[in-house]
Amino acid sequence: MFAVALRRMGDYTEAQELCQDVFVQAMQKIGQLREPQAFGGWLRAITHRMAINRIVRRGPDLPTEQETLESNCVESDTPLTNVLAGERQTRVRAGLNRLGDLDRETLVAFYVDGQSLIEMSDAFEAPIGTIKRRLHVARKRLAKEVDELMPV
Repeated sequence: MFAVALRRMGDYTEAQELCQDVFVQAMQKIGQLREPQAFGGWLRAITHRMAINRIVRRGPDLPTEQETLESNCVESDTPLTNVLAGERQTRVRAGLNRLGDLDRETLVAFYVDGQSLIEMSDAFEAPIGTIKRRLHVARKRLAKEVDELMPV
């Protein structure tokens, strides 16, 4: 049975899995075996049928280029990126704490709370143009604060 599975599947591991599935199927269908002397042929027929079904469902194996694998199958979170992200968050929080209240509240409202410019305009009782200018200036001040916190 394994030889038939291996010949059909072309892969050792797939053939092993197929044999397990064939045994399960055979145990479930053993009542359908009319001639006990034909057990070997019956088992071989089940193996052939299940191998064909598995191959058809699986589809053809297509070679994949390295670039495609890297763009689709790469986990971007590594221990190093997690540490760097944590350090960056710490520096940004420290920079935010060093800003004035208006700059900090403006940045937090937009980037942390996710408020729209219109919502911020209502909350700060200022025109949208003023909110945009405050965001621009606050980002520059935060960048300066974060740069000053960088170890040399």
